[in-house]
Amino acid sequence: MLDTISPTALTSFRTAATTGQFLITAEVTPPKGGNPEHMITMAATLKGRVHAVNITDGSRAVLRMCPVVASAILVQNGIEPICQIACRDRNRIGLQADLMGAHALGIHNILALTGDPVKAGDHPDAKGVFDLEAVRLLQLIDKLNQGVDYNEKPLTDGALDLFPGAAVDPQCASWSGLQSRFERKLKAGAQFFQSQLITDFERLEKFMDTIAAGCRKPILAGIFLLKSAKNAQFINRCVPGVNIPEHIIDRLAQAKDPLEEGMKIAAEQVQIARQLCQGVHMMAVKREDLIVPILDMAGVGVVNK
Repeated sequence: MLDTISPTALTSFRTAATTGQFLITAEVTPPKGGNPEHMITMAATLKGRVHAVNITDGSRAVLRMCPVVASAILVQNGIEPICQIACRDRNRIGLQADLMGAHALGIHNILALTGDPVKAGDHPDAKGVFDLEAVRLLQLIDKLNQGVDYNEKPLTDGALDLFPGAAVDPQCASWSGLQSRFERKLKAGAQFFQSQLITDFERLEKFMDTIAAGCRKPILAGIFLLKSAKNAQFINRCVPGVNIPEHIIDRLAQAKDPLEEGMKIAAEQVQIARQLCQGVHMMAVKREDLIVPILDMAGVGVVNK
């Protein structure tokens, strides 16, 4: 039998989310290939400093290891994952199968996503599935937690115990669309929200004061490490809905050490987010080892377990 960490030992994120703690999560990319050592090493640097580690599911439609397997590897190493599940590559049968497998492997935190379009990735001729989307995936998880499948048939081998969350983009161009989608995800059972990378904190504040006012579920602001002015310009070109301000790009361009300046900017953003919402979701692509130093710069200490 697979030697895994007891599932009861890896529920600190749910506990923190439901008891009002300021939440810290971070994103780690699964391997492209069969060796998970680098992923494990990067995730291990975050122990004690984050409540959970997000494992992405083909982010930007780029091929990576299955997120359920990658998350199970983290569980084996005593690291609590948030397993992202996207609807792009699986129909409702495949989604239910993966969610049952996740539960059996001690993976309980799920981020329900629609998924990036196939054309954006490294296999543009692949066929996207999109049988469901994020809201209906949340509804499906709620059914599985109640012990029935998509068709309301009993799960004869036991209900699941999943803690589902969803993505939110406070910088969405359509305010009414943002409100509708947020409310639908709440109604469908989202227990927490992680935002896309935030560059406009006035927009985040407006979102928290209006659409999310009265929301009892934690919202985590996405904080992204910008490594250089070129990196910021690339994101502006290639990531829909993101507009990194010119003053940030100029600050990176003029810095003697752009990476260090990017860390300072991220730390400042963490401090701003602490005044506005219930947590931060840290993203430092290929430099996850810099997340803890950024948290140190922001004055964020060890998390309560």
